[in-house]
Amino acid sequence: MEWILEESWREKLKDKLDKSYYRKLVEKVREEYKNETCYPPEDKIFNALNLCPFDKVKVVIMGQDPYFNPGQAMGLSFSVPEGVQLPPSLKTLYRALGINLNGINQPSGDLTRWAEQGVLLLNTVLTVREKQANSHRKYKWRLFTDAVVSALNEEREHIVFMLWGRIAQRKERFIRTDNGRHMVLKAVHPAARRYGGWDGNDHFGCCNAYLEKNKILPIVWTVVDA
Repeated sequence: MEWILEESWREKLKDKLDKSYYRKLVEKVREEYKNETCYPPEDKIFNALNLCPFDKVKVVIMGQDPYFNPGQAMGLSFSVPEGVQLPPSLKTLYRALGINLNGINQPSGDLTRWAEQGVLLLNTVLTVREKQANSHRKYKWRLFTDAVVSALNEEREHIVFMLWGRIAQRKERFIRTDNGRHMVLKAVHPAARRYGGWDGNDHFGCCNAYLEKNKILPIVWTVVDA
């Protein structure tokens, strides 16, 4: 199966797509999909980039690697398909937004609604073997997602980067924040229960305030109902 990558991203990353590490990555990951159960579905590997073209990105939310249980991963960090039970990390985000999780009608976990507004829901690693977290980290997806962040940093302005957890925060070195060029918001990972409460509750408000200050339409974070 060919991996479809949206045209603007293919143009911005064309030099990276020709590098030997990327060709080896594609070869190894395709072999994994052929011989093992992997997520997300192969046609969703670049879903985050395909739903959010380069010039439309307003916010980047960095995840770690895809959900590794059946039916969850859909190529968008923290997102699960319509009708799938909300994972703990997404529940944490929804609680921070004041979304009611106790009613009869549960909110949708499909964050396509965010992506369509300009939120790039990008994991640092884009594929995973079933029930084996970080199993594809060795395939150098990190270099590819480094290139995504670097391209946005260099060619765009006034993007908000939400970096939750130690792995996501490694991307900070590629982001310039001098003179308000971009904004970086950091917190522990939403699934890190050992830290007690999540310390990113104000990130959504801070993000929208920064966007509005720079005359950019804010994100409607609470549009999550089916």
